[in-house]
Amino acid sequence: MIQLKGIGKRFGEQQVLQDIHASFGQGRINMVIGASGSGKSVLMKIMVGLVVPDQGELFYENSSLGAMDRSEKQVLRQNIGMLFQNAALFDSLTVEDNLLFPLRMFKPAPRAQMLDRVAYCLEKVGLAGKGPLFPSELSGGMKKRVGIARAIVLEPRYLFCDEPNSGLDPKTSLRIDHLIRDLTQEFNITTVVNTHDMNSVLECADHIIFLHKGRKTWEGDRQQILKSENEDLNELVYATRHLQQYRDQAF
Repeated sequence: MIQLKGIGKRFGEQQVLQDIHASFGQGRINMVIGASGSGKSVLMKIMVGLVVPDQGELFYENSSLGAMDRSEKQVLRQNIGMLFQNAALFDSLTVEDNLLFPLRMFKPAPRAQMLDRVAYCLEKVGLAGKGPLFPSELSGGMKKRVGIARAIVLEPRYLFCDEPNSGLDPKTSLRIDHLIRDLTQEFNITTVVNTHDMNSVLECADHIIFLHKGRKTWEGDRQQILKSENEDLNELVYATRHLQQYRDQAF
């Protein structure tokens, strides 16, 4: 469980986030949606500790992030997995070494033990035997799956995904959605996904918050989102002509 209580953030004269209250449950796909510039990327950076909020508190279970000392934050970081928008793999390292990197840093063990963990995670994302390859030899979807494997290699309790389907075709996007969902449920992870991909939202979201101009203006699930009366949210959800026609036919 992750809880946000009154989170606010300003950069100079610009109020990026204002009074954000939200709870993200365990074993669920929690999605933060909004148009570009809505504040969702800054909110994710606050949740993973890269940006300090100006107001409010962030809780992991019952522990305030702001009140944690250095050693407590170090333990928390080991329990956080992060899938970056562009996968952020090390180009000069093989797939295997990309996964070994966080293990060596946070959970050093005999090499054979670490290699077993790497092989297990690659198998989980459908990339068994791909360890010797370099990122340049992978497709975009494969890079994302390697990014997911690296994000779960430390057995995290919390998984953050920043636009996981960015740059992918619809079929590959669906595969990534299902992979994130399956891992979340299998390992009972608290997963938070930033996206503006409505296909992902309608396919997998268990819990959704909508940010508009730095404020949370709607909260619900993927069934409720299609019946929302929030005009700003509807502009995002029904941005394409196809979905507009779907709405007109359904309601």
